[in-house]
Amino acid sequence: MDAASNPFEPGAGNQPPELAGRDEVREKVRIALERAKRGRSARGLILPGLRGVGKTVLLRQIGRDAAAAGGVVVTLEAPEQRSLPALLIPQLRVALLQLSRVAAAKEHAERAMRVLTGFTRALRVKYQDIEVSLSGEAEEGFGDNGDLEQDLQTLLVQVGAAAAAARKPVLILIDELQYVKVTELGALLSASHRLSQEALPVMLIGAGLPQLLARMAKAKSYAERLFEYPRVDALPEEAARRALVKPAADEGAAFEEEALAEILRQTRGYPYFLQEWGKHAWDFAERSPITLDDVVAASAAAVLALDEGFFRVRLDRVTPMERRYLRAMAELGEGPHRSGDVAEQMNRSLESLGSTRDKLIRKGMIWSPAYAEIAFTVPMFDRYLKRVIPDAEADEEP
Repeated sequence: MDAASNPFEPGAGNQPPELAGRDEVREKVRIALERAKRGRSARGLILPGLRGVGKTVLLRQIGRDAAAAGGVVVTLEAPEQRSLPALLIPQLRVALLQLSRVAAAKEHAERAMRVLTGFTRALRVKYQDIEVSLSGEAEEGFGDNGDLEQDLQTLLVQVGAAAAAARKPVLILIDELQYVKVTELGALLSASHRLSQEALPVMLIGAGLPQLLARMAKAKSYAERLFEYPRVDALPEEAARRALVKPAADEGAAFEEEALAEILRQTRGYPYFLQEWGKHAWDFAERSPITLDDVVAASAAAVLALDEGFFRVRLDRVTPMERRYLRAMAELGEGPHRSGDVAEQMNRSLESLGSTRDKLIRKGMIWSPAYAEIAFTVPMFDRYLKRVIPDAEADEEP
Protein backbone atom coordinates (compact mmCIF):
# COMPACT_ATOMS: atom_id res chain seq x y z
CA MET A 1 0.00 0.00 0.00
CA ASP A 2 1.32 3.42 -0.96
CA ALA A 3 1.79 5.49 2.22
CA ALA A 4 1.62 8.68 0.17
CA SER A 5 -1.94 7.75 -0.83
CA ASN A 6 -3.04 7.05 2.75
CA PRO A 7 -6.33 8.99 3.04
CA PHE A 8 -6.69 8.92 6.83
CA GLU A 9 -5.90 12.13 8.73
CA PRO A 10 -5.54 11.81 12.51
CA GLY A 11 -4.73 15.13 14.14
CA ALA A 12 -6.28 17.84 16.29
CA GLY A 13 -9.13 19.31 14.24
CA ASN A 14 -7.94 17.74 10.97
CA GLN A 15 -10.70 17.37 8.39
CA PRO A 16 -11.34 13.65 7.82
CA PRO A 17 -11.66 12.51 4.22
CA GLU A 18 -15.30 11.53 4.89
CA LEU A 19 -17.32 13.51 7.45
CA ALA A 20 -19.74 10.71 8.22
CA GLY A 21 -22.70 10.81 10.58
CA ARG A 22 -23.06 14.59 10.91
CA ASP A 23 -25.59 15.37 8.17
CA GLU A 24 -28.45 15.95 10.60
CA VAL A 25 -26.61 18.72 12.46
CA ARG A 26 -25.51 20.36 9.22
CA GLU A 27 -29.11 20.33 7.98
CA LYS A 28 -30.32 21.96 11.21
CA VAL A 29 -27.85 24.79 10.66
CA ARG A 30 -28.83 25.16 7.01
CA ILE A 31 -32.49 25.52 7.93
CA ALA A 32 -31.74 27.96 10.75
CA LEU A 33 -29.62 30.16 8.47
CA GLU A 34 -32.28 30.18 5.78
CA ARG A 35 -34.90 31.21 8.33
CA ALA A 36 -32.61 33.96 9.62
CA LYS A 37 -32.03 35.21 6.08
CA ARG A 38 -35.81 35.49 5.62
CA GLY A 39 -36.17 37.56 8.78
CA ARG A 40 -37.59 34.75 10.89
CA SER A 41 -36.41 33.74 14.34
CA ALA A 42 -33.98 30.83 14.42
CA ARG A 43 -32.26 29.12 17.31
CA GLY A 44 -28.53 28.62 17.34
CA LEU A 45 -26.88 25.33 18.28
CA ILE A 46 -24.66 24.20 21.12
CA LEU A 47 -22.64 21.06 20.37
CA PRO A 48 -21.50 19.30 23.55
CA GLY A 49 -19.28 16.24 23.40
CA LEU A 50 -16.21 14.46 24.69
CA ARG A 51 -12.71 14.96 23.33
CA GLY A 52 -12.02 13.21 20.04
CA VAL A 53 -15.61 13.11 18.74
CA GLY A 54 -14.99 15.70 16.02
CA LYS A 55 -16.64 18.85 17.44
CA THR A 56 -13.98 21.13 15.97
CA VAL A 57 -14.15 19.42 12.58
CA LEU A 58 -17.94 19.72 12.55
CA LEU A 59 -17.83 23.36 13.58
CA ARG A 60 -15.43 24.17 10.75
CA GLN A 61 -17.58 22.31 8.25
CA ILE A 62 -20.61 24.28 9.42
CA GLY A 63 -18.61 27.44 8.77
CA ARG A 64 -17.74 26.31 5.24
CA ASP A 65 -21.36 25.40 4.58
CA ALA A 66 -22.53 28.82 5.79
CA ALA A 67 -19.95 30.71 3.73
CA ALA A 68 -20.89 28.70 0.62
CA ALA A 69 -24.53 29.70 1.22
CA GLY A 70 -23.59 33.38 1.29
CA GLY A 71 -23.26 33.87 5.04
CA VAL A 72 -20.56 35.76 6.93
CA VAL A 73 -18.67 33.52 9.33
CA VAL A 74 -16.91 34.60 12.54
CA THR A 75 -14.72 31.79 13.91
CA LEU A 76 -13.27 31.81 17.42
CA GLU A 77 -11.53 29.37 19.74
CA ALA A 78 -11.79 30.23 23.42
CA PRO A 79 -8.51 29.51 25.22
CA GLU A 80 -8.53 29.38 29.01
CA GLN A 81 -6.79 32.70 29.60
CA ARG A 82 -8.40 35.04 27.02
CA SER A 83 -11.47 37.21 27.48
CA LEU A 84 -14.46 37.01 25.17
CA PRO A 85 -14.20 40.68 24.06
CA ALA A 86 -10.54 40.18 23.10
CA LEU A 87 -11.57 37.25 20.86
CA LEU A 88 -14.65 38.87 19.36
CA ILE A 89 -13.50 42.38 18.49
CA PRO A 90 -11.03 41.65 15.65
CA GLN A 91 -13.31 39.02 14.11
CA LEU A 92 -16.39 41.26 14.21
CA ARG A 93 -14.36 44.00 12.53
CA VAL A 94 -13.60 41.64 9.64
CA ALA A 95 -17.26 40.61 9.43
CA LEU A 96 -18.39 44.25 9.26
CA LEU A 97 -15.89 45.00 6.52
CA GLN A 98 -17.43 42.15 4.51
CA LEU A 99 -20.96 43.45 5.10
CA SER A 100 -19.96 47.00 4.17
CA ARG A 101 -19.16 45.82 0.63
CA VAL A 102 -22.88 45.21 0.05
CA ALA A 103 -24.33 48.52 -1.08
CA ALA A 104 -27.66 48.07 0.72
CA ALA A 105 -25.83 47.40 4.01
CA LYS A 106 -23.01 49.93 3.76
CA GLU A 107 -24.58 52.57 6.02
CA HIS A 108 -25.62 50.02 8.65
CA ALA A 109 -22.20 48.35 8.60
CA GLU A 110 -20.40 51.68 8.99
CA ARG A 111 -22.59 52.55 11.97
CA ALA A 112 -21.91 49.13 13.51
CA MET A 113 -18.19 49.74 12.99
CA ARG A 114 -18.47 53.00 14.95
CA VAL A 115 -20.29 51.13 17.72
CA LEU A 116 -17.51 48.51 17.69
CA THR A 117 -14.93 51.30 18.04
CA GLY A 118 -16.70 52.70 21.11
CA PHE A 119 -17.19 49.18 22.51
CA THR A 120 -13.46 48.50 22.18
CA ARG A 121 -12.36 51.74 23.80
CA ALA A 122 -14.81 51.38 26.70
CA LEU A 123 -13.70 47.83 27.55
CA ARG A 124 -9.93 48.11 27.11
CA VAL A 125 -9.43 49.18 30.72
CA LYS A 126 -11.47 46.25 32.08
CA TYR A 127 -10.16 43.64 29.64
CA GLN A 128 -6.47 44.31 29.30
CA ASP A 129 -5.91 41.46 26.87
CA ILE A 130 -7.72 43.42 24.12
CA GLU A 131 -4.88 43.94 21.66
CA VAL A 132 -6.64 45.55 18.71
CA SER A 133 -6.92 49.33 18.63
CA LEU A 134 -9.62 50.75 16.37
CA SER A 135 -9.13 54.24 15.00
CA GLY A 136 -11.88 56.42 13.68
CA GLU A 137 -15.06 57.88 15.04
CA ALA A 138 -17.17 56.13 17.68
CA GLU A 139 -20.97 56.14 17.86
CA GLU A 140 -21.26 58.00 21.14
CA GLY A 141 -23.73 56.54 23.62
CA PHE A 142 -24.06 53.18 21.85
CA GLY A 143 -22.18 50.17 23.21
CA ASP A 144 -19.65 52.30 25.10
CA ASN A 145 -20.92 52.18 28.69
CA GLY A 146 -18.25 49.72 29.84
CA ASP A 147 -20.86 47.15 30.88
CA LEU A 148 -20.20 44.02 28.82
CA GLU A 149 -23.74 42.62 28.95
CA GLN A 150 -25.44 45.83 27.83
CA ASP A 151 -22.76 46.84 25.37
CA LEU A 152 -22.51 43.45 23.67
CA GLN A 153 -26.27 43.45 23.13
CA THR A 154 -26.09 46.90 21.53
CA LEU A 155 -23.13 45.93 19.35
CA LEU A 156 -24.59 42.66 18.06
CA VAL A 157 -27.96 44.30 17.35
CA GLN A 158 -26.11 46.77 15.11
CA VAL A 159 -24.24 43.91 13.45
CA GLY A 160 -27.61 42.20 12.97
CA ALA A 161 -29.08 45.30 11.33
CA ALA A 162 -26.21 45.33 8.84
CA ALA A 163 -26.60 41.59 8.20
CA ALA A 164 -30.35 42.01 7.61
CA ALA A 165 -29.77 44.86 5.15
CA ALA A 166 -27.19 42.77 3.30
CA ARG A 167 -29.38 39.64 3.44
CA LYS A 168 -26.30 37.81 4.66
CA PRO A 169 -26.67 35.98 7.99
CA VAL A 170 -23.72 36.22 10.38
CA LEU A 171 -22.68 32.98 12.05
CA ILE A 172 -20.53 33.22 15.20
CA LEU A 173 -18.72 29.91 15.74
CA ILE A 174 -17.01 29.46 19.12
CA ASP A 175 -15.01 26.34 19.89
CA GLU A 176 -14.04 25.33 23.46
CA LEU A 177 -16.91 27.48 24.72
CA GLN A 178 -16.63 25.92 28.19
CA TYR A 179 -13.54 28.06 28.80
CA VAL A 180 -15.43 31.37 28.51
CA LYS A 181 -15.94 32.86 31.97
CA VAL A 182 -19.48 32.55 33.31
CA THR A 183 -20.03 36.33 33.43
CA GLU A 184 -18.86 36.72 29.81
CA LEU A 185 -20.90 33.69 28.76
CA GLY A 186 -23.93 35.31 30.38
CA ALA A 187 -23.37 38.46 28.32
CA LEU A 188 -23.17 36.40 25.14
CA LEU A 189 -26.38 34.54 26.00
CA SER A 190 -28.15 37.79 26.81
CA ALA A 191 -27.14 39.19 23.42
CA SER A 192 -28.30 35.98 21.70
CA HIS A 193 -31.65 36.32 23.44
CA ARG A 194 -32.04 39.90 22.20
CA LEU A 195 -31.11 38.93 18.65
CA SER A 196 -33.66 36.13 18.70
CA GLN A 197 -36.39 38.45 20.01
CA GLU A 198 -35.72 40.91 17.20
CA ALA A 199 -35.33 38.16 14.57
CA LEU A 200 -31.97 39.54 13.47
CA PRO A 201 -29.77 37.22 11.39
CA VAL A 202 -26.87 36.73 13.80
CA MET A 203 -26.56 33.20 15.18
CA LEU A 204 -24.27 31.54 17.71
CA ILE A 205 -23.03 28.01 17.20
CA GLY A 206 -20.86 26.84 20.09
CA ALA A 207 -18.99 23.62 20.82
CA GLY A 208 -17.48 22.41 24.04
CA LEU A 209 -17.07 19.70 26.62
CA PRO A 210 -20.21 18.35 28.32
CA GLN A 211 -19.78 20.62 31.37
CA LEU A 212 -20.62 23.54 29.06
CA LEU A 213 -24.33 22.86 29.58
CA ALA A 214 -24.09 23.39 33.34
CA ARG A 215 -22.05 26.56 32.83
CA MET A 216 -24.65 27.96 30.47
CA ALA A 217 -27.46 27.22 32.92
CA LYS A 218 -25.44 28.96 35.63
CA ALA A 219 -24.84 31.97 33.38
CA LYS A 220 -28.51 32.41 32.37
CA SER A 221 -31.48 30.39 33.58
CA TYR A 222 -33.16 30.67 30.16
CA ALA A 223 -30.16 29.31 28.25
CA GLU A 224 -31.83 25.96 27.56
CA ARG A 225 -34.59 27.68 25.57
CA LEU A 226 -32.25 29.70 23.36
CA PHE A 227 -30.52 26.84 21.53
CA GLU A 228 -30.80 23.34 20.22
CA TYR A 229 -28.34 20.93 21.83
CA PRO A 230 -27.49 18.03 19.50
CA ARG A 231 -24.86 15.95 21.26
CA VAL A 232 -21.76 15.09 19.23
CA ASP A 233 -20.83 11.52 20.12
CA ALA A 234 -19.22 8.38 18.77
CA LEU A 235 -20.50 7.44 15.33
CA PRO A 236 -23.15 4.75 14.90
CA GLU A 237 -21.88 1.62 13.19
CA GLU A 238 -23.03 2.48 9.66
CA ALA A 239 -21.44 5.95 9.77
CA ALA A 240 -18.23 4.58 11.33
CA ARG A 241 -17.97 2.03 8.53
CA ARG A 242 -18.48 4.74 5.92
CA ALA A 243 -15.73 6.85 7.54
CA LEU A 244 -13.32 3.99 6.79
CA VAL A 245 -14.68 2.38 3.63
CA LYS A 246 -15.32 5.41 1.43
CA PRO A 247 -11.86 7.08 1.78
CA ALA A 248 -10.19 3.72 1.08
CA ALA A 249 -12.45 3.09 -1.94
CA ASP A 250 -11.62 6.55 -3.29
CA GLU A 251 -7.99 5.41 -3.37
CA GLY A 252 -8.86 2.06 -4.96
CA ALA A 253 -8.53 0.03 -1.75
CA ALA A 254 -10.85 -1.93 0.54
CA PHE A 255 -11.15 -3.50 3.99
CA GLU A 256 -12.08 -7.11 4.63
CA GLU A 257 -15.19 -7.42 6.79
CA GLU A 258 -13.26 -8.91 9.74
CA ALA A 259 -10.77 -6.03 9.57
CA LEU A 260 -13.57 -3.47 9.71
CA ALA A 261 -15.21 -5.25 12.63
CA GLU A 262 -11.96 -5.23 14.58
CA ILE A 263 -11.37 -1.51 14.01
CA LEU A 264 -14.93 -0.75 15.12
CA ARG A 265 -14.41 -2.88 18.23
CA GLN A 266 -11.14 -1.16 19.11
CA THR A 267 -12.33 2.39 18.43
CA ARG A 268 -16.00 2.10 19.48
CA GLY A 269 -16.81 4.53 16.69
CA TYR A 270 -14.94 7.55 18.06
CA PRO A 271 -13.96 9.62 15.00
CA TYR A 272 -10.42 10.49 16.06
CA PHE A 273 -9.64 6.87 16.90
CA LEU A 274 -11.10 5.70 13.58
CA GLN A 275 -8.65 7.95 11.76
CA GLU A 276 -5.73 6.66 13.84
CA TRP A 277 -6.56 2.99 13.23
CA GLY A 278 -7.33 3.63 9.58
CA LYS A 279 -3.96 5.32 9.07
CA HIS A 280 -1.91 2.58 10.73
CA ALA A 281 -3.84 -0.29 9.18
CA TRP A 282 -3.21 1.25 5.75
CA ASP A 283 0.51 1.66 6.46
CA PHE A 284 0.86 -1.92 7.77
CA ALA A 285 -1.00 -3.54 4.87
CA GLU A 286 1.10 -4.71 1.94
CA ARG A 287 -1.86 -4.82 -0.44
CA SER A 288 -5.60 -4.36 -0.70
CA PRO A 289 -7.85 -5.54 0.82
CA ILE A 290 -6.70 -4.64 4.33
CA THR A 291 -7.02 -7.80 6.44
CA LEU A 292 -7.70 -8.61 10.07
CA ASP A 293 -4.00 -9.54 10.43
CA ASP A 294 -3.06 -6.07 9.17
CA VAL A 295 -5.35 -4.42 11.73
CA VAL A 296 -4.06 -6.59 14.58
CA ALA A 297 -0.47 -5.79 13.61
CA ALA A 298 -1.28 -2.07 13.37
CA SER A 299 -3.12 -1.83 16.66
CA ALA A 300 -0.01 -1.49 18.82
CA ALA A 301 1.20 1.42 16.68
CA ALA A 302 -2.25 3.04 16.81
CA VAL A 303 -2.37 2.75 20.61
CA LEU A 304 1.15 4.17 20.92
CA ALA A 305 0.26 7.11 18.68
CA LEU A 306 -2.83 7.83 20.79
CA ASP A 307 -0.85 7.55 24.01
CA GLU A 308 1.82 9.98 22.83
CA GLY A 309 -0.28 12.43 20.84
CA PHE A 310 -3.81 12.35 22.23
CA PHE A 311 -3.76 11.15 25.83
CA ARG A 312 -0.42 12.24 27.27
CA VAL A 313 -0.81 15.92 26.38
CA ARG A 314 -3.81 15.97 28.71
CA LEU A 315 -2.17 14.08 31.56
CA ASP A 316 0.82 16.46 31.39
CA ARG A 317 -1.49 19.32 32.46
CA VAL A 318 -2.32 17.93 35.89
CA THR A 319 -0.60 18.05 39.28
CA PRO A 320 0.56 14.89 41.09
CA MET A 321 -2.52 14.98 43.33
CA GLU A 322 -4.85 15.41 40.36
CA ARG A 323 -3.04 12.58 38.62
CA ARG A 324 -3.69 10.28 41.60
CA TYR A 325 -7.36 11.24 41.54
CA LEU A 326 -7.62 10.36 37.85
CA ARG A 327 -5.84 7.04 38.42
CA ALA A 328 -8.26 6.19 41.20
CA MET A 329 -11.15 6.89 38.81
CA ALA A 330 -9.54 4.61 36.24
CA GLU A 331 -9.27 1.81 38.77
CA LEU A 332 -13.05 1.92 39.11
CA GLY A 333 -13.52 1.57 35.34
CA GLU A 334 -14.82 3.74 32.55
CA GLY A 335 -17.47 5.48 34.65
CA PRO A 336 -19.36 7.57 35.48
CA HIS A 337 -18.42 7.16 39.14
CA ARG A 338 -19.72 8.52 42.40
CA SER A 339 -17.32 11.04 43.89
CA GLY A 340 -17.59 9.15 47.17
CA ASP A 341 -16.39 5.94 45.52
CA VAL A 342 -13.29 7.72 44.18
CA ALA A 343 -12.57 9.09 47.66
CA GLU A 344 -12.95 5.61 49.13
CA GLN A 345 -10.60 4.21 46.47
CA MET A 346 -8.00 6.80 47.58
CA ASN A 347 -8.62 6.25 51.30
CA ARG A 348 -9.42 9.94 51.62
CA SER A 349 -12.44 11.86 52.84
CA LEU A 350 -14.81 13.24 50.23
CA GLU A 351 -14.37 16.76 51.62
CA SER A 352 -10.58 16.66 51.32
CA LEU A 353 -10.83 15.93 47.58
CA GLY A 354 -13.39 18.60 46.67
CA SER A 355 -10.77 21.08 45.51
CA THR A 356 -8.95 18.48 43.40
CA ARG A 357 -12.21 17.45 41.75
CA ASP A 358 -13.15 21.06 40.98
CA LYS A 359 -9.74 21.82 39.48
CA LEU A 360 -9.95 18.79 37.20
CA ILE A 361 -13.38 19.93 36.01
CA ARG A 362 -12.03 23.42 35.28
CA LYS A 363 -9.13 21.91 33.35
CA GLY A 364 -11.58 19.93 31.24
CA MET A 365 -10.30 16.53 32.39
CA ILE A 366 -13.54 15.36 34.00
CA TRP A 367 -17.16 16.48 34.14
CA SER A 368 -20.23 15.85 36.26
CA PRO A 369 -23.05 14.12 34.34
CA ALA A 370 -25.27 14.10 37.46
CA TYR A 371 -25.17 15.23 41.08
CA ALA A 372 -22.22 13.66 42.94
CA GLU A 373 -21.07 11.84 39.79
CA ILE A 374 -17.96 12.33 37.68
CA ALA A 375 -16.73 10.97 34.37
CA PHE A 376 -13.75 11.41 32.06
CA THR A 377 -14.05 13.93 29.22
CA VAL A 378 -11.65 11.82 27.13
CA PRO A 379 -12.91 8.48 25.77
CA MET A 380 -11.01 5.41 26.98
CA PHE A 381 -8.85 7.52 29.29
CA ASP A 382 -9.19 4.89 31.99
CA ARG A 383 -7.40 2.36 29.77
CA TYR A 384 -4.59 4.80 29.05
CA LEU A 385 -4.06 5.56 32.74
CA LYS A 386 -3.83 1.86 33.52
CA ARG A 387 -1.23 1.45 30.77
CA VAL A 388 1.02 4.29 31.93
CA ILE A 389 0.44 3.83 35.69
CA PRO A 390 -0.10 0.07 36.00
CA ASP A 391 -0.27 0.04 39.80
CA ALA A 392 -2.93 2.26 41.38
CA GLU A 393 -0.52 2.95 44.24
CA ALA A 394 2.53 3.60 42.05
CA ASP A 395 2.04 7.34 41.87
CA GLU A 396 1.57 7.93 45.60
CA GLU A 397 3.80 10.47 47.28
CA PRO A 398 6.19 8.99 49.85
